[in-house]
Amino acid sequence: MNRSMEASELLAFVEASDIAYKRAFSRMERRLWGILFWNEGNPGHYDANHAHLSGTVSDEEEAERIVQEIVAFFASKAIIPRLYLYAPERMGPLLDVLGRHGFRTETLPSIVQVWQGKLAEAPPVPGMSIEPVTRGNYEDCLLVESVPELGGREIREESFACEFAHPAFSHFLLRVAGEPASALCLLQEGSVFRIENVATLPAYRGRGLVGHLIRHAQEQFVQKGGSRLWVSPIDQRVERVYSRYGFSTVGKFSMVHAFRGGKGILELR
Repeated sequence: MNRSMEASELLAFVEASDIAYKRAFSRMERRLWGILFWNEGNPGHYDANHAHLSGTVSDEEEAERIVQEIVAFFASKAIIPRLYLYAPERMGPLLDVLGRHGFRTETLPSIVQVWQGKLAEAPPVPGMSIEPVTRGNYEDCLLVESVPELGGREIREESFACEFAHPAFSHFLLRVAGEPASALCLLQEGSVFRIENVATLPAYRGRGLVGHLIRHAQEQFVQKGGSRLWVSPIDQRVERVYSRYGFSTVGKFSMVHAFRGGKGILELR
């Protein structure tokens, strides 16, 4: 697939995948205005603890009710209240109300790239091997995925355990000379696959290891008969990396992260 996606199609596509991803490590409750995700055992994990909204909020009175409900819900669980707004252009009154309730906001550009079918090519790495993650190498993979970019061990440990136990996730560990160096996971939702949690330990960066993991993910996708393999790079630099490995950008949209405490996602990156 090399065409651009319509805005509504893109939003629906990303939302469905995000919900499947977060259900693996969070409890979930639907409301008329959206979804609540929470995990009291891992309160610092943003994706595990937030309100998800994508509909239209055109009335300030409705916006006030939504914000009060969200704040009360997370306060009851001693979790910082936060919201992910997937269509902020349809939520003007909600953004105004959030500001009055002391929420900070940041706009996150979201890029969607889809693999076009050509296997990634990466320079040879002596002593490299890639293996599925099992109980036997679980701790080695967790070590790699505990890099600061993924939140550090305190945040990653709980969600990694939930993902490992969930059948929709497949984790892969890359070793160099027998030592853990890099990792990646595939999330499957029906016939659609998504690349997530790509990480490399600092000592092994700059060697092209990610290219080998991406190729392995592509091969897994083909073997399993997937219909679409995609990724959402965090910025334009990472977008260029995936472009070199056979992915094409099919659309971009903006999401707003609203939070009443802690750091913004852009600050953490």
